[in-house]
Amino acid sequence: MATGTLLFAARRLKVHLLIFLLFYIDFLFCQQFIIPYKAPSDCTVEEYFDISSLSCVKCGPNQRQSTTGLSCTCKTGYRTLITDKVFITCQQCPTGKSAVTKDGFGCIRCPGSLTDDGKCQCQKENVLVERDISGNLLEEARCETCNGNTPAFSVPNSSGDRCEQCQASFINTSCSCKPPNVLAGGLCFPQGSLSTNVNPSVNYAQLKFSVQSAWFVQNLYSSSAACLVFSNLTACQALGNMCVMNMHSFSSVSSDACGLFNTIFRSRAALSSTQDISYWRANLPWLYYGDEPGLASRVLQTDPVPIGFSFRGKNKNTNIKLIAAVYNVRGEFLRWEPVGGRNLQLCPDTTTKQAAAFSFGTAYRQTCDLSVKELLDKHPEPLFFDVFMELGGGENRKILPLPTLVYNQQHNGRFINQESMKNWYLTRRMFLVDGLSGREKSLSAHPKVIRVASSVKIRFQLVPRTLEGQVYPPLLIMMYRDLPITDISSQTVSTEFAVEYEMDQNEARMKTNTALGVMGGVAVLYSLLKTVSWKRRIASPLIDVETLMKFLLFYAGDLANVFFTVTVGTGLYWLIFYKAQQSVSVLLPLPGQEEQFVTYIGCAFALKAVQLLHKLILQVSVDIFLVDWERPRSKGGRTVHASGESKRDPAPVSIWRTYFVANEWNEIQTIRKINPTFQIMGVLFIIEVLGFSNLALRDPWPTLERFPDAYTPTYSLILRYGLAATVWLCIGLLQVIFFTVFYEHFVEDKIRQFVDLCCISNISVLLLSHRCFGYYIHGRSVHGHADTNMEEMNNNLRRETESLCGQRGLLPNTDTQTFQVSLTNRLRSQYDRIREPISRGLLFPGLHRNGPSRLMDASSASGFEAQARAYNTMNYFLGSVIDHAYSDMDYIVKDKLMLERVIGMEFLEPSEKSIFYNDEAHSFSDVLYYGNESTLLIFDTLFFCVVDLGSQSFVLAAVLTYLQQMILRLFRNTFGRKNLVSKTMVDERFLI
Repeated sequence: MATGTLLFAARRLKVHLLIFLLFYIDFLFCQQFIIPYKAPSDCTVEEYFDISSLSCVKCGPNQRQSTTGLSCTCKTGYRTLITDKVFITCQQCPTGKSAVTKDGFGCIRCPGSLTDDGKCQCQKENVLVERDISGNLLEEARCETCNGNTPAFSVPNSSGDRCEQCQASFINTSCSCKPPNVLAGGLCFPQGSLSTNVNPSVNYAQLKFSVQSAWFVQNLYSSSAACLVFSNLTACQALGNMCVMNMHSFSSVSSDACGLFNTIFRSRAALSSTQDISYWRANLPWLYYGDEPGLASRVLQTDPVPIGFSFRGKNKNTNIKLIAAVYNVRGEFLRWEPVGGRNLQLCPDTTTKQAAAFSFGTAYRQTCDLSVKELLDKHPEPLFFDVFMELGGGENRKILPLPTLVYNQQHNGRFINQESMKNWYLTRRMFLVDGLSGREKSLSAHPKVIRVASSVKIRFQLVPRTLEGQVYPPLLIMMYRDLPITDISSQTVSTEFAVEYEMDQNEARMKTNTALGVMGGVAVLYSLLKTVSWKRRIASPLIDVETLMKFLLFYAGDLANVFFTVTVGTGLYWLIFYKAQQSVSVLLPLPGQEEQFVTYIGCAFALKAVQLLHKLILQVSVDIFLVDWERPRSKGGRTVHASGESKRDPAPVSIWRTYFVANEWNEIQTIRKINPTFQIMGVLFIIEVLGFSNLALRDPWPTLERFPDAYTPTYSLILRYGLAATVWLCIGLLQVIFFTVFYEHFVEDKIRQFVDLCCISNISVLLLSHRCFGYYIHGRSVHGHADTNMEEMNNNLRRETESLCGQRGLLPNTDTQTFQVSLTNRLRSQYDRIREPISRGLLFPGLHRNGPSRLMDASSASGFEAQARAYNTMNYFLGSVIDHAYSDMDYIVKDKLMLERVIGMEFLEPSEKSIFYNDEAHSFSDVLYYGNESTLLIFDTLFFCVVDLGSQSFVLAAVLTYLQQMILRLFRNTFGRKNLVSKTMVDERFLI
């Protein structure tokens, strides 16, 4: 029984243990791993921060936190004992040997006083000796005096435990620099070597104040004296750096950094130069190119770089290899490093995009806003760069120094590098961020002012007329910004890095201006011819103000065509020759050099707008009349008895044919050979969808697709205009060709259909675009009548098809139905006399009421009667003229001479008889949109390009261009409709 009980108890215990184990495992895997956060600053003086457990651990007995906070050390008066490889113990020093040795492992008696941490200390020129030559610990430490005189010339080292020879500048006397010698920067300078009255100020010209720089106070005199007296290379470099921090500026004060540098520079004139460069004196950094007048142009535009650049082919070379010698502010040479994103480019970006800056021909520009605090954290001290261009050469590598132009450099208060090139002072060394020289009281204080490179540009200039891609030495252009520190944590500064390419544009500009001058002169002559033609057509021999205004309007249109032709040709030239060249021979104009080109585009647009408005006003004021040839016909089956005789009443002539022709004319007023919607969609498809817009980028690559991570340069306005204008014109011309060659021949020709309609309707159209000049459409039916039924109409058309009737022409046996008419003054005067009452509005005051006919009052009825009488009078008069009924207003028909067609002017004046010129080209379309397609196409092109250049958006330009087309069309339709109503005397209610 007892055994069974024990077994049962053992099983229950096993089960409980298993359950506990499962709960414990579940706890381990399911708990959240949350630990307390501790930093070294959170530990007390009796704790240290354990970097393994990331927590504060208590030090052992008689121990305290070390200076690093990451370990423990013995308290003052305790020496260190190593009990094992991991832990230490601390033992108190015995009485009489209360000082701890410097290494902390022994106790010793001191000859003098103790330091705060319980170690022995000696006087300034003594060294502390705690062990003998064998390393055994002495009973009592000794203070040994270093011999500062000959022959030892020794002083304590920096740790104070041994004597070493003093600096070389002290050896001629002793290790103490005694008056009248000058001690500065740890060096001893003889009296009179250099005046101690130096100017340690840094001038911030943008802020109009100077700062007594703590760095300059500490180092300017010592660096200058060491450079002058001892030719110390590091000191000379440090002095040069201080001159660079002062913007290389010259002033009347010769004791500032640049003044001292130039004093030493002139003192080395007798010594040999460095690298056979006269501006690079021995032991000195190369800071200046010299101050001779015109030196900058000789340096930058005389000798080409001995390598060529090519965009494609077997000699392709687009890599710009720049290298920089880097110095710290103390003048120490640090390294050679390639120029790239790590140094000159302050703005952060991907490596791929930053590398694009050094691909020749790619106009690179990168801008950003940087935090001042981050700049100072990243650049606590300025680094200085001497930039060179690598020329290759294999083992015998050659480098070319890059001249630097500092915009902030001053010469006696003048910003000379912001003037013309002949006044430039070229320099060499540069920096990016200077937060050191602006520290006023101490080097550990925050700077009062910082100086940041707000713009870094590398500019390449192409050798004129080169075919091998040669360039002159690149110019490094620096522009600095002086920023006073107010709130360092929130302040930002803008900076820019750019690479630009330019060539001499004088020749291209001269050719453009020559083309404009020559073509502008031709435009003047052509405008004069137009003015003379206009004077003939209005039958006015006087030259008055109206004549002058008309000439200016004609000249505006012709000059607009000149500007348009030249600008499109120029844009297309740059687009083809820049993108397709192999060895570099042309470079795009800089954005500033494109201003004149944009001005030409603006002139073309403004002048073309004036011309278009002028034409629209003429079109909506043209005189037009519809001549109805239909005569009344007798009504069959109806007789009227009078005086025993029977006769038939004539059937009235239907007005519906006139209304129908007027409606058709109203519809064709704004038809075009170009479909605006297709034009817009086609242009956007080619430019945006197919990627042709990439051809306008300021790089030499004619690729339509760009990778997302690749750098995308800005657009060239010239290339963008050339591309947009070319695409718009090409699509427009293709539409015109398709419309003219195919659509009009195989689908419908609305102009010829209108002429056919006039003939079928038995109505002629007289259009007078000028007082004595216009167009005539002869629509007199060869069948005599058009008011007939369907059967008779079909029979008439069949007879005409089978040539069983006469031809439609004005003259017998001719088919010419359209004419240009030059009227005599007598005929026009008679036309005006008939229309004069209508023009005054005296005949039908209620003519244009839009209410239903039943609401018309008596005055309206009398107005309609007067309108009908005026219409019948004009219809009878013009029909009689066409039928040669008036000998004093007769006309002749003839062909125009070829020269008359070319220049658009008639040589013969219609003095006795009017002249009808045969016109197979249907020139009456000149008073419609149809005949002014070239003007509309050019205006649309200019409007699209101007909006795009202003907004840099092809989509927005396309939308606004479409809206502009719709607005102009609405204007032309509205006012053309009103003109049609007033001139043809057709009631507006019958125009659909």
